[in-house]
Amino acid sequence: MDPHRDIDPDLKAFLDEKADQYNRRDFIQTDPVAIPHLYDRKEDIEIAGFLTATIAWGNRKSILQNAQKLMCMLGDSPFDFVMGANTSQIKRLHFVHRTFNSSDLHAFLHCLRNLYQQHGGLQMAFEQGAQPNTLQPAIARFKRLFFEAEHPTRSEKHVSDPSKGASAKRLNMMLRWFVRKDDRGVDLGIWNGPLTPAMLSCPLDVHTGNTARAFGLLTRTQNDAKALAELDANLRALDPVDPVRYDFALFGLGIMEDF
Repeated sequence: MDPHRDIDPDLKAFLDEKADQYNRRDFIQTDPVAIPHLYDRKEDIEIAGFLTATIAWGNRKSILQNAQKLMCMLGDSPFDFVMGANTSQIKRLHFVHRTFNSSDLHAFLHCLRNLYQQHGGLQMAFEQGAQPNTLQPAIARFKRLFFEAEHPTRSEKHVSDPSKGASAKRLNMMLRWFVRKDDRGVDLGIWNGPLTPAMLSCPLDVHTGNTARAFGLLTRTQNDAKALAELDANLRALDPVDPVRYDFALFGLGIMEDF
């Protein structure tokens, strides 16, 4: 789809219907967004959401199980653990999800503490790098800030960088959770301020990409930053105020209906 030409009203109506169908609270139970929903405090939601998004690749059941295990390790308040745990307490944590291992977790906890102490936390880190119509530069800036603290080089691969051509699927998913707010109860919408849903990008993975291509919303074959920019433009043509709501349609069709 060319975002400058007339939008196919039948396609928009169909995607609107599917977005409505899958943007439901019962969707939460089998989705990684269930993990940050366990908390009420803003900072706990942020850390739970960020760590869950970090390991959100592979089998969804395994993601949920390992994210729940990780939250149990951090106690009642992930934020309190991040800010208060000493080095020996952190080193006692043993965790593995695919290639994300204990040394990565230890580094991420130290980096999170530094981010809250030195940069005002996750929300402020993303706000300061935001542009009017995209958060992709903010993601690239966030990665630089996040890894200011001492860390093994291997851990850097677990945070994507759009400036290096990545679609940053997991961080775009997390940003949807934190920025987007509606009356459906799926996205948490805890970040009030300059970041708006209009800036968000669709989390681009195999399922959303293939579904988008089937509808002519995406022509590029790779799921990279260029593909994300193309998909963003077309979703903004469908809805410039809340383009990422179509993530529910594309993901639902790809996963639930094997479209």
